[in-house]
Amino acid sequence: MTPAARVSAAIECLDLIADAARAGGAAADTVVARYFGTRRYAGSKDRRAVRDLVFDVVRSIGDCPASGRGALIGFARARAPDLLALFGSGGHAPAALVAGEPESTLSAAPAWPLDKLRARAGADTPRQAAALLGRAPLDLRVNTLRARREDVVIDGAVPTAFAPAGLRLTTPLAVEALPAFHAGLIEIQDEGSQLAVAAAGAAPGMTVVDLCAGAGGKTLALAAAMANAGRLVATDTDRGRLGRMDPRLQRAGVTIVERRLLDPGHEAGQLSDLTHAADLVVIDAPCSGTGTWRRNPEARWRLTTTRLERLVAAQARLLELGAALVCPGGTLLYIVCSLLPDEGDAPVADFLARHPEFAPQPFADPFADPINGAPVATLVTTPADHGCDGFTIARLTRL
Repeated sequence: MTPAARVSAAIECLDLIADAARAGGAAADTVVARYFGTRRYAGSKDRRAVRDLVFDVVRSIGDCPASGRGALIGFARARAPDLLALFGSGGHAPAALVAGEPESTLSAAPAWPLDKLRARAGADTPRQAAALLGRAPLDLRVNTLRARREDVVIDGAVPTAFAPAGLRLTTPLAVEALPAFHAGLIEIQDEGSQLAVAAAGAAPGMTVVDLCAGAGGKTLALAAAMANAGRLVATDTDRGRLGRMDPRLQRAGVTIVERRLLDPGHEAGQLSDLTHAADLVVIDAPCSGTGTWRRNPEARWRLTTTRLERLVAAQARLLELGAALVCPGGTLLYIVCSLLPDEGDAPVADFLARHPEFAPQPFADPFADPINGAPVATLVTTPADHGCDGFTIARLTRL
């Protein structure tokens, strides 16, 4: 592909990504992979170049663009003016520029979520927002059921700063091709996600419910913390995601997990046998994903005030559902990969106001001075401050 043809391909990908964002369709990575799946003539260098350009544009345009062409023109005018000379250059190049044609304006995100982020970060908002759009490292979690971190050697990997079983790479790696992966020694998991599981305090012999288990990333980490001893119930309402957990469990050597597919709206009845029976309930609630914009920058294009309202309502409902399962003295851990107070602080505060039988339960702050640091009941991680994805983590106990 010529440089001009790569620009045309990037515009087509951007149109597809924007359409998927508006329709709630596939993620940008999937869209790009599907695009090249039908274009076998494109070599690996072409694919990589187009993908890099596409994601540079997505990271630079905060609002969902009206067109991929307008998005790329706006990006090029501000960041890569040499690309403008390729328009109208013939062959497979995009059509020549037209005076006054629409183009996107560069921004970190739509104004309204930045205003909400400012409620948490204050004057530090520009730095926090910029870090949310940087390139994320590749974090791995060593499966302590099969190995110790110091025994797993992967070229370029270094121990994570805060998660005791984590490894970090700053360059791409085909993890699923590694012998260590096939042997069940490692899983891909961001350090922030690992710290969220550590905050749960899971231990051998417990009865634990992972209420929004998905494909099982945190379920696997919980099983490792439990030394594969106890009862771990992993639930979700998405059959496809829950089904992807089984091969991961087998590879990791986890045998204590009971998977339950729940019917939306009927979850309470299907979990009635666990009422007040769980030592620990983990709620990794669906959220806006603002803390993971580094990995999914097009998520900014999907977020609307209406969608945020629906997510907040779902978070409140899940807190009620999970609370009913916690035994006296047990723990309710609430996690969102969001930095918006609407999804982190507010749902927890509202829940505690309705439930005097629950109280904040402090846990060790992994970022604090190990000697003088005080425990916290809520932990917020950010790419800017901690180098991991953004999470809000709150731990509560039933009195």
